[in-house]
Amino acid sequence: MRLSTVILPVNRWSEGGRAQWTRAEDLGFHTAYTYDHLSWRTFRDGPWFAALPTLTAAATATTRLRLGTLVTSVKARSPIAA
Repeated sequence: MRLSTVILPVNRWSEGGRAQWTRAEDLGFHTAYTYDHLSWRTFRDGPWFAALPTLTAAATATTRLRLGTLVTSVKARSPIAA
């Protein structure tokens, strides 16, 4: 059986963010996902980091863990750079 987990991008990398992703890998999870929302319920007044940079950082810290987004907010980003 393959298990997956969700890690909300609310922790700065140096303040436990990295540890969450490596811990998920150490626990044997197959995949770890994150959300690409602008905020999340009780975390709306705190930091919320973008999904793609978070997943890029997670990829540098893990070796076996598959990574992905559960929801990607296409409307929040313009495909044309200004």
